[in-house]
Amino acid sequence: MIILKIGGSILTNKDSKTSEVDAVSLKRIASEIKRSLDNSDKELVIVHGAGSFGHPPAKKHKIGEEFDESEYPQKRLGFCEIQNEVKKLNMFICEALIEEGIPAIAVPASGFITATDKRITNGNLDLFKRYLSKGFVPVIYGDVVLDDDLEFCVISGDQLIQYLAKNLNPSQVILGTDVDGVYNKNPKTHDDAIFFDKFTSLKDLDTLEGTTNVDVTGGMVGKIKELLYLADLGIESKIINAEVEDNIFKVLEDKEVKGTVISRGN
Repeated sequence: MIILKIGGSILTNKDSKTSEVDAVSLKRIASEIKRSLDNSDKELVIVHGAGSFGHPPAKKHKIGEEFDESEYPQKRLGFCEIQNEVKKLNMFICEALIEEGIPAIAVPASGFITATDKRITNGNLDLFKRYLSKGFVPVIYGDVVLDDDLEFCVISGDQLIQYLAKNLNPSQVILGTDVDGVYNKNPKTHDDAIFFDKFTSLKDLDTLEGTTNVDVTGGMVGKIKELLYLADLGIESKIINAEVEDNIFKVLEDKEVKGTVISRGN
């Protein structure tokens, strides 16, 4: 089984003030996934970020921060607004996948996952396993969930990857971002940015000056921390550039693609 995460920055314009899908990228990625599924038999779970659909309302409503009891009705509405926005993006993504002939089925995190202090503590994956056994491609995404400590919180796609991988034991974990992998600084704004072909320790994070995408769910540093946890369980992952044509197809076929491997090995 393969877990493929596609970043919100690939599927949407994250800098947009309105919810905006990158239809060209979405169609290309859906086509590459379909080619791979046709080329070789595999179980696949797709995770996607919230992008310009989820991040603006999450910041606006400050979901995941402590609040006064009098604010609860407004926070609850904010929760609903965010959940509705990310559901819209998921609908566009599933629609594109289905148009390619992929049996994509939406499985929203807010429907079966709960958290404690912003970390997933409960979520039954029996439905995931059942969908996979019947040949479906489950599609889950960054979402808002109920939190035992904070009432509500945001759960990123990267945390979902960790939770799914820990419980489903995939053969591959792939993150498609808008850069070739991990650099010590943003390669889009620094010509002297140094590329890392491998990350093996939290100490390596000390060399990073920043992240390629600073967002409410942690950016690149947050991704690496989640994946290093998986590395401790013996699950290797790879961060690649999903904006490069054929990269998704190649990595799903286990072909050579430039990227950063997250592993505890040498």
